[in-house]
Amino acid sequence: MITLASSTGEVWTEISDRARVSRDELRVETDFLRADASSLDVSLGPGLHARLDDRREWPRRFSPLGPAQMVPFLGQYWAPWLLSARVSGAFGERSLDGAGVYAEKNWGAVFAAHWWWGQAEFVAFAGGRVHGVAPTAVAVWTDDEVVTLAPPFARTVARAGGGEWSVRASNWRWSVEITGEARDPLLLPVPIPRERRLEVRSRHHLLGRAAVRVTRGRRLWLAGESSQAALEDGS
Repeated sequence: MITLASSTGEVWTEISDRARVSRDELRVETDFLRADASSLDVSLGPGLHARLDDRREWPRRFSPLGPAQMVPFLGQYWAPWLLSARVSGAFGERSLDGAGVYAEKNWGAVFAAHWWWGQAEFVAFAGGRVHGVAPTAVAVWTDDEVVTLAPPFARTVARAGGGEWSVRASNWRWSVEITGEARDPLLLPVPIPRERRLEVRSRHHLLGRAAVRVTRGRRLWLAGESSQAALEDGS
């Protein structure tokens, strides 16, 4: 791995002789992929070319994990990055104009023994069983506000399996209930870094159903349903 500094002051990390990643901004370049905060171009297969407009990025310094995001050596970290955007472009000959986009960051050294994840137009959540506990982080948003709940500042209870998801999170001010259901999953591999191999452990759904109910004290703040939710159950 080599770190390069350009004449314009940009700092790149060259991860191979054919790939480099910018350390100053969200930007990646390889022989077949170019990506930054507002565009994605992939030259494999039929090709993918997309531009992201009207972007709504994550508005806070911390992710839904809160200060735990800064704690070193946790097994996994999760952070929504792009809550929504409007796409213009194409996948091969298929137009993507008008499609919606959500993007997040997920990083760490290991996968949990069992994890759950979901995302829809107004909500995202992620959690897993680690060290004998099952923490879950939740983010819900409207046009005007973002609500996040995660341990240790909120109590969370989650269940995932058999094509069903259930998440409850609450603190002194907010209460969130999320339910999801989906069938016919895509079976996807996940990397096992220490063993340098892949293992099929993810059941991923691209068109599930999700319902969200959020109350602020005793007042209903948001109630929504989606038939285009992405849901995942990994074990």
